[in-house]
Formats: sequence, C-alpha cells, structure tokens
Amino acid sequence: MRLYRDEAVVVRQHKLGEADRIVTLLTREHGLVRAVAKGVRRTKSRFGARLEPFAYVDVQLHPGRNLDTITQVHTMEAFAADIVDDYGRYTTACAVLETAERLAGEERAPAPKLHALTASALRAIAAKQRPHELILDAYLLRAMGFAGWAPALDECARCATPGPHRAFHVAAGGAVCVHCRPPGSATPAPGVLDLLIALLKGEWKYVEQVPEQVRRQASGLVAAHLQWHLERQLRTLPLIERSHPTDGQTVLASSTAGQAG
Repeated sequence: MRLYRDEAVVVRQHKLGEADRIVTLLTREHGLVRAVAKGVRRTKSRFGARLEPFAYVDVQLHPGRNLDTITQVHTMEAFAADIVDDYGRYTTACAVLETAERLAGEERAPAPKLHALTASALRAIAAKQRPHELILDAYLLRAMGFAGWAPALDECARCATPGPHRAFHVAAGGAVCVHCRPPGSATPAPGVLDLLIALLKGEWKYVEQVPEQVRRQASGLVAAHLQWHLERQLRTLPLIERSHPTDGQTVLASSTAGQAG
C-alpha cells in the first residue's frame, strides 16, 4: 500500500516492545490513526521527541493491517513547552486531548472540524492569553456540537420554547422551561446560561467580564453534560486546577452529575 501524509495532533502514546511506541494521532483527513513509531525510545531516535503529546506535526505513514507505521515526522507547532510548565494548563490540555479521542468516533473516520478545533484549543492554552478553564469550556461545548450533543441553551430542550429559561437538566438535554422541567433540575445563577452561549459563539469580550462564581458554575454544567453523553467520567477533568474553588461549584457539579444517574 502507498504511503500517505497528513497533519496531526499527537493525542497520546504508550510503549511497545523494548524500543517502539504506539502513537495515537488525530489527523486532519483520516481522523484517529494509531501508528507504530519504531525505535523512538532509543537515544539516537530521529524523531522521538517530535511525537510527544500536544505536538502538531506533519507526518508520513505506511498503512498497515492493524497499525500504520510512521516513516517521517516534521514538527509544525510544538505546544508542549508552553503547557507542561503550568499544572493547570497541563491538565486542561490533557482534558482536551482525552475529549478529542473520545469524540472522534471510529478510527479513520474523518473529523476535520474536531481536528481543527483541537489544534486551536492547544494553541490558545499554550498562548496563555485567557484563563484555561474558559478555553476548555468553549472547546467542550463546540466539540459536543460537532458530535450532535450540544446542550440546548436559548430554547427548551424538550419543547423548543424560546428562552431564556432558568432551569438546566443534563438528561433532558440542557435548558428546560417551567412546564418541561424534570424533578432534580439544577437552577444555575443568573448569567450562567448566557455565559455558555457566549463561549459557544466565541464572544470573548463578554466572557472575560463574567464573575468568577458564574464561570465556575458554567464549568460544572459543561462537564456534567459531556460526561452524561459519554456515559463515563473523563479521567482528566477531576485533575484540573481551577482558580479559587468554592462550595458553590462543588454543589452544582454534584447536582448536575447526579442527574446522569
């Protein structure tokens, strides 16, 4: 079979044998690809350092029956150096990669929008120009939109009555009106759903003026909504170092997570 080239975000890697690694790539044209990087654990490896997670690379691969083989790799953008020196940004970037892998679907199923969004999120995290929690929440909302799981925010998730609505229920699909509101619905503080809409649209001037308490509640809703649809918890989300956590955030996150049960 013929060699092919693609641009890719390095999602993760693990050891194979004594000197090789299996690298998971989110590629622009071929979706998720798992490939062997031969000899990269040796000190004289030509491209071992280029295949670390968070790297954006141009890669050449030889197709295989189960795993492709990486034959060449060129670094296009190296985000790791600006991410790994800050624990909050590092764990946020890990959550981005874990989410991308979960939402990409089957291997080799093209996901160009998710690929572009993931690269942009890592670029923004590395740039350190915005709070990493906000970047993550915007990423999760948009990624869920690509997967068909975006929460209803400006209309009722059940009857489509235009909002604004005060209640939010994860299992119902997002914001719910007073007539459709199921028992156990969360009632976010004023401004939380407006913030989620702004994050989805990329209205950063508005987003950055929102009080910290509202931001934290919004993060809890986004995380609960994502994990409800994934039907499992992301390993990386509990590790994220958020600014000045409060009991209010914990209560809301627990409340919305409880709806998934």
